[in-house]
Amino acid sequence: MKKLSFSLIAPLAMGSCLVLSSLSAFAAGPAVPPPTLENKAYVLMDYDSGRILAQVNAEMPLPPASMTKMMTSYIIEQSLKSGRLKQTDQVHVSQNAWCRGTSEESCMYLPLNGTASVIDMLRGIIIQSGNDASKAMAEHIAGTEPAFAELMNKEAQRLGMTQSHFMNATGLPDPQHKASSRDLAILARAIIHDSTEYYPIYAEKEFKFNNIKQGNRNALLYTDPTVDGLKTGHTSEAGFCLTASAKRDGMRLISVVMGANSMQARADQTRALFAWGFGQFERAVPARTGAPLGQAPVRFGKEDLVPAVLQQDFSLLVPRGQAQQVKTSVQYTPGLTAPIQQGAVVGKIVATIDGQTYAEQPLVAQQAVEEAGFFKRLWQRILSWFGK
Repeated sequence: MKKLSFSLIAPLAMGSCLVLSSLSAFAAGPAVPPPTLENKAYVLMDYDSGRILAQVNAEMPLPPASMTKMMTSYIIEQSLKSGRLKQTDQVHVSQNAWCRGTSEESCMYLPLNGTASVIDMLRGIIIQSGNDASKAMAEHIAGTEPAFAELMNKEAQRLGMTQSHFMNATGLPDPQHKASSRDLAILARAIIHDSTEYYPIYAEKEFKFNNIKQGNRNALLYTDPTVDGLKTGHTSEAGFCLTASAKRDGMRLISVVMGANSMQARADQTRALFAWGFGQFERAVPARTGAPLGQAPVRFGKEDLVPAVLQQDFSLLVPRGQAQQVKTSVQYTPGLTAPIQQGAVVGKIVATIDGQTYAEQPLVAQQAVEEAGFFKRLWQRILSWFGK
């Protein structure tokens, strides 16, 4: 019997400022335990916080198969976003990138020594899972596929993917090519957050190139309108894998299943995880962006107080029935001294359930506070000497 667990893990992607408590400090878990699934590993993550809701072998490095291409597509998307690439740039198809297509290899069917635009390549990678498109883009960006793999590993490190190591842009088997289910959830979260212009491609059901139309292999896109991505994978070594995301009633979850026994199994297991997650949790928003949350004391400033606000909603995922039990308190950073820039951290808001810390999020200065004149600063120093 596989060991199931329910855990709270601080977010590692997107620079999120939400910090969550450990399970030992948590009041009560969900009423129903997570499902028991026949696979090598799985993760269910709350998108907003990066919190792991359920997992089995979340840290185990496993062959990710074509889910590797999420990192390939992410690097392409960020290159487009930064202007290093343009959608209309033409990409050459080398002998190394070209493929005919076999039972062990999926292809976009790019012509040998031909070209295709970056945006077509991106669709070919995401929708058709094209190994040829992945290799061609790797060579276009980094010169060689091994050099591109180095970029993949640097990006994985930046995102906090601690159990991943990439050797290629496709996910074709290599003994050193591994990723954990938790790491792939982190990557999926980064794609959804950072690639908003291109994320809708992950929901497209088919793509036609070179007069060959191929369908997206993510079966949930055809059966569940709340699912809008991300990527399937399969090799004989990896088994059947699926990273997916669904959004229902303002709540987004990310699921990663690795090592299932069939295409049907990976889809059914993902459905089971989403059903459990959306059924057992609800969203609580005890404080919203811009709402006045008090004023932090400031020393040696033209103003003695600065309004403290949230940069984003204090949004929490809690087990159903516990939203009304969430209490909040504000703590200011002691010894704040002018000058203070607008947006500087001046404290935090803390959420508790039954008196136990559940989560916290920084508060920032709503406006800048300039340093006071010489005489005011001198007077405040004199008062501080007398403990006033």
